[in-house]
Amino acid sequence: MMSRTPLKTLTAAVLGALALNAQAAEYEWTFQTSETSGEPQFEMKKAWAENVEKMSDGRISIEILPVGAVVQANQTLQAVKSGILQGHLTDPSYFTGQNPAFGMIGNLVGAWSDPYDFLDYMNNAGGEELYNKLVEPYGLHLIGAAATGLESLPSTKPVRSVEDMKGLKLRAPEGMVYNIFEKAGATPVNLPGSEVYTGLEKGVIDAADYTVFATNQAQGLHEFAPYPLYPGFHSLPMVAVSINNEIWQGLPEDLKAILSTSVDALAYEMVAELKTRDMEAVREARQNPDIEIIDLPAEERAKFRNIAKEEWAVWAEKNDITQEFYDSVVQYLENHNLMKAEESSGTQSSDQQS
Repeated sequence: MMSRTPLKTLTAAVLGALALNAQAAEYEWTFQTSETSGEPQFEMKKAWAENVEKMSDGRISIEILPVGAVVQANQTLQAVKSGILQGHLTDPSYFTGQNPAFGMIGNLVGAWSDPYDFLDYMNNAGGEELYNKLVEPYGLHLIGAAATGLESLPSTKPVRSVEDMKGLKLRAPEGMVYNIFEKAGATPVNLPGSEVYTGLEKGVIDAADYTVFATNQAQGLHEFAPYPLYPGFHSLPMVAVSINNEIWQGLPEDLKAILSTSVDALAYEMVAELKTRDMEAVREARQNPDIEIIDLPAEERAKFRNIAKEEWAVWAEKNDITQEFYDSVVQYLENHNLMKAEESSGTQSSDQQS
């Protein structure tokens, strides 16, 4: 009669393997985002978490939650510090009230005409190190920076020049963007993003600093704001992918490397995906005779940047980090020919780019 020992051994091995696979990850975290469930960026962030789990062979498991699931958007900084959340993927501008440097680094209004320039600055010109200098006293560590892409500006009225912004009731969050639009002659209105649609529909606002063209189109904003400004010229928000600093410091080096690499991949995938979505949405919008897409002329973009630069200098004086960031980013822009001498002298020429 055949021995049954090999079968028992095989069964034990299979059960052992299944038990190993069923074990919980070494690290289980919850990160909150600044988007509602189903938005393109939310889905990209969920895909990032899935990628981290694969790259780490299941050692890291991250649950991605939509905005407001645990705390409000402007409360995730404290929630990550206290351990209520282990991390967040969000726009640092939400924390401007706690330190103006969050607003400056999170969205230096008027500075960037290409998200790849911003990512290059953050990755290779000291931006991420400077952000960690800011955020680590709050108990967080920046794994890496991503970016949404240039935001469009849906408007109920045609804006073909900076002059046309005068008196425009424009939704803008508190902070630098609010101040810059005010200096440009607009009348900023501080509305939460969730009220942009109804604000445009009911005429509470004439235009909105909100998000990228594709999202505006998908949400139906152009039905009420048929004069969108695109490509964007004013706003390119950073996405800070941050984790509790104690957790970060306790991680083995291989997992730190996996997380850093995964965020770099997310950053470039997000820019490319949102750009593709924008282009498709623009093609769709151009088929609608009631929608006129306005590309602000180069000389008007230069005028807006000059107004923005004045406000950068004001914010630079708020504390040591805002000054350090101002000096660093202006040097980067000048070194890469992204801030032309004509702009500094106040002269606008037809070949200037924002």
